[in-house]
Amino acid sequence: MEINLLMSIIEQYGYFAIFFLLWLGIVGLPIPDELVVATGGFLASIGLLNPYYSFLAGYLGVASGLTIGFLLGKYFGRPILRWLSKSEKMRHAVDRSTIMLEKYGTTALCISYLFPVVRHVVPYLVALGGMSYRRYALLSYPIGLVWTTAFYFLGYVFGNNVEAIIGMIRKYGFYALLVVVGVLVIGLIVRKVVLGNRAYRAKGE
Repeated sequence: MEINLLMSIIEQYGYFAIFFLLWLGIVGLPIPDELVVATGGFLASIGLLNPYYSFLAGYLGVASGLTIGFLLGKYFGRPILRWLSKSEKMRHAVDRSTIMLEKYGTTALCISYLFPVVRHVVPYLVALGGMSYRRYALLSYPIGLVWTTAFYFLGYVFGNNVEAIIGMIRKYGFYALLVVVGVLVIGLIVRKVVLGNRAYRAKGE
C-alpha cells in the first residue's frame, strides 16, 4: 500500500518529492525513509525517472535530514528532547539512542542507520553532547551515502517486492540486511557471468 502511494506522489512531483519526503523524515513523517529511497530506485529501473537524478535527490534528502537533525540538536537540543519524550515510542528511541552512544561512542552514528527512528535521534544527541559539525559531517555523510546506495539498488533490482524486503529488514535488522545484500551481490555476479558467457558464445559464432 505504501509503495503504491509513494509511486503516485513521486510520479506526480518527481525528484522534489523524493527529496522532501526524506527531508521531512526528520520530523517523523510516517513513511519509512528506506522505502522512499527504494521507490526512487524502482521508478528509475522502469524508466519513469532518470537513475542519476533520482539517486542524487535521495542522497541530498538524506544529507539534508542529517544536517537539520544536527542543527536542531545543537541549538534546540534539550527542548526538543523534552518534547520527544512525551511520546512513549519516541522516549524509547531516545533511551535506546542514549544507551547506544554510551556503549559505542561516535561509532553509534554509523550503527544507528540500522534502526528506524533511532537514526533520527542520534544526531540530536551527538550535537547536544558537543560534537563539532566537522567531525559529525566526516562520520555521517559517508555512511549516509552507503545507506542511500544500498536501498536505492534494492529498489532498482527487486522492484515491487522491495516493500516486503524492507519490512523484513526493519523487523529483523542487521542480519536480514546482510542476507538481502548477499543475495543481491550473488545475483549481480550470476548475471554478469551469464551475460559474459552469452557474449563469448556470440563472439564464437
